[in-house]
Amino acid sequence: MKILTLASTLILVGSAVAAPNTAKRFAGHAKRAANSRIQGKPINRVSSGPEAESSNNTFVEYSSNWAGAVLIGSGYKSVTGTFTVPTPSTTGSGSAWVGIDGDTCGTAILQTGIDWTKSGSSVTYDAWYEWYPDYSYDFSGITLAAGNTIKVTVTASSLTGGTATVTNVSTGKTVTHTFSNEGSLGSLCETNAEWIVEDYESGSSLVPFADFGTVTFTSCSALEGTTTVGTTGATIIDIKQNNQVLTDCSVPSSSSVQCTYV
Repeated sequence: MKILTLASTLILVGSAVAAPNTAKRFAGHAKRAANSRIQGKPINRVSSGPEAESSNNTFVEYSSNWAGAVLIGSGYKSVTGTFTVPTPSTTGSGSAWVGIDGDTCGTAILQTGIDWTKSGSSVTYDAWYEWYPDYSYDFSGITLAAGNTIKVTVTASSLTGGTATVTNVSTGKTVTHTFSNEGSLGSLCETNAEWIVEDYESGSSLVPFADFGTVTFTSCSALEGTTTVGTTGATIIDIKQNNQVLTDCSVPSSSSVQCTYV
């Protein structure tokens, strides 16, 4: 595991003016680091088993923090998808990302995406990358706005390295981070490929989950070994909190995933 102290985390925070999303992620990570609690299975299921989805042949499961679609297999090397930056209509936050692992494999997640936070009339966005269970870090040099088309891609070059790329198709800007030698932190299993809308944590609790409207991942694909696959057969996950289902996710086609706040 990488050793990153609370003090060094605060130095990183102080080195730039942090947007609300950044501050919440760092606050959560700092608290977990201080308490030596930074490992665990990222998806938190709240139901005992899958239920049939009436509209297609997939299954739906419930989680307190993840909504979207997860493929379960072996040898996933890359995941990509494109979506439109949403406009949240209620106070709170959320995130949309693609990743490798984090469901049946909890030792690491290679992931990248965007966050949003609405506070009063202000809405802010960040693009970020993460090798869980290490911290997530914001990309610099890229701006996001509601309605922008965003392409996100993660690629595993090995079980301990890879790349995370975010492209703002609307502005033509691309940013990439390269991970290497992450084995001391956690190694990938390459058994999950996912397209996710998340209610992420700050400290030990979930942030208020903003009504994000609808996020539709299109042009979705994953590289499983040497074969490119789509979203057919993926497990659908919806967010359920306090016995209330907050999302309605589906796989409208073999290359798309759609999640709507309900």
